[in-house]
Amino acid sequence: MSPLPDPRLFAAILAARSARFASRKLKTGGGSTVPGLVARRVDPKVLTKLSRRLRLGSAAITGTNGKTTTTRMVSKILQAAGIRAVNNSTGANLVTGVTAALVSDSGLAGGPLSDMGLFEVDEASVPKVAAETEIEILAVLNLFRDQLDRYGELAYTGKVIASAFGDLPQGGAVVLNADDPLVASLGRSARRPVFYGVDEPTLDTGRLQHVADSKDCPVCGTALVYETVYMGHVGVYDCRHCDFSRPAPEYRVSRVRLEGAKGSEFLLSTPKGEADVKIGLPGLYNVYNALAAAAVAGEAGVRLAEISRGLGEFGGAFGRVERVKAGDREAFLLLIKNPVGFNEILRTFVTGAEARNVLIAINDNDADGRDVSWLWDVDFEMLADAREEGKTDAAPFTVSGIRAEDMAVRLKYAELPVGPVIPDREKAIKSALAATPPGETLHVLPTYTAMLEIRHTLSEMGYTHPFWED
Repeated sequence: MSPLPDPRLFAAILAARSARFASRKLKTGGGSTVPGLVARRVDPKVLTKLSRRLRLGSAAITGTNGKTTTTRMVSKILQAAGIRAVNNSTGANLVTGVTAALVSDSGLAGGPLSDMGLFEVDEASVPKVAAETEIEILAVLNLFRDQLDRYGELAYTGKVIASAFGDLPQGGAVVLNADDPLVASLGRSARRPVFYGVDEPTLDTGRLQHVADSKDCPVCGTALVYETVYMGHVGVYDCRHCDFSRPAPEYRVSRVRLEGAKGSEFLLSTPKGEADVKIGLPGLYNVYNALAAAAVAGEAGVRLAEISRGLGEFGGAFGRVERVKAGDREAFLLLIKNPVGFNEILRTFVTGAEARNVLIAINDNDADGRDVSWLWDVDFEMLADAREEGKTDAAPFTVSGIRAEDMAVRLKYAELPVGPVIPDREKAIKSALAATPPGETLHVLPTYTAMLEIRHTLSEMGYTHPFWED
């Protein structure tokens, strides 16, 4: 005889489903957060009850950059391995978003449709999620300066994440980026740290950028000595004053070939063997995302062949690196959120000859971060240098968003041409697309909420689908 259903859990799931239906029907959102909020009001233990019913437990991914893309990469790998995973794929990464994802995956009695939970989690929400969910694998991708008005200094953010390690099961793995000194140092407080990193000296930038956030040893405070710098403060390093140095990675990539917008190729080495991998996402930062995804999947018991196949089949996450066919033109959405990520986007795409048409949209809503002073740490001067060297004959920038004027001023100081300044995001994307010659691509560089607004407009124009239909 089956046990009686939990009446409070039943009521929470029913209320959450009603909230999701109303949110989408009234077009107030995608129903990716409100259902979780409603469910938690009805039953505060709903997340714990639902997550414990997942046969293979859960994995969580956190860090400043790459959470959504990495989570979706892992999801694709699990799919290739025949494992059904529930995940908050829309990027609703607070505890309410995780709850909403589990509710949507459950029957009215609370039985899960999936085998495993796979969640991206905001850095500040990691302790709460870990306390309520059986997290078998927790991955920390990187820690860059991002939304200081919300989180404060990076060392504090690292401590917040590390405070959750004690809530992981005894055999739980903490997957850490060995090339980020602060992230790697968190391994000292983890019961079972697992490291991943890049070994490719040819990608050395030769110097730490002025925006490098963690140049000093997180253990003793002495300046780190870098053998290789990949981006920001990420690279191969050593402290000459104490015993801290870059850990040896168990998952690593080498023989990396970056092929611009076409993607990348590399040799993936894991504890179970090696494989040549090709991904369709561009930039070294996406190589790191793929490597982190491989490490999470590997620790979940997925075979190397399925990891390789899943990465090769992955097509990108909405708004992060997403191409949208817009009639006889194309909109290429590239999410930006902090100086290091913005610099990598500029270096990978905008300095090239193909990036002739660019729209930058800067918002300062809570989800973007209220403090936009970080724009002055972005190396826009590299674009000015590229123009002087004749590498690009791009049109003037179109600028939009709540802080459009701030962005325009920053471009002016970099001696870059500013075209239309259109704060309204809907008008801006329509104007920028109309100004893009047929057959060419409009590169759209928005902050998070600006990306959602622009993508909504593209959906209303019939060029793409709402993000919750992915």
